[in-house]
Amino acid sequence: MARITVEDCIDKFESRFELVLVASNRARKLHSGESPTVEKDNDKPTVIALREIAEETVSVDSLKDKLVEEYQTVSPLDEEELTLDYAGSETEINDERTEDDSQLNEEYEESYNSKEIESDKDEVDSNITPKNDEDTEVLDTNNSEN
Repeated sequence: MARITVEDCIDKFESRFELVLVASNRARKLHSGESPTVEKDNDKPTVIALREIAEETVSVDSLKDKLVEEYQTVSPLDEEELTLDYAGSETEINDERTEDDSQLNEEYEESYNSKEIESDKDEVDSNITPKNDEDTEVLDTNNSEN
């Protein structure tokens, strides 16, 4: 078969981007071991995927659906379960937040109180005069000899 191009497949999709997404997804599947619907002819998976799309051996709609399902994180059935679970979990989350907030407030008060005590110690230390005059050096500003 002649070389396959994007132009051979574009008429089956609304945009080039959609074609690229679907074809690349199909190529990944082929590379991971799925059997192709056309002859391999020693082609790479991307070329085989484009040939499948161009020859319509694989339904374009099924390829789109598989792509959406692959990237979909929540299935429609799970959505109903999630909405039911969410109503009950909301109160649990609020209870957890209240406990966390009270714990943070306690930790803040403890650290604030310890800082207050340290600052009081610093003030007391600065008011204490040295016991030995030898430890301190006094400059005589009135003496002109220096």
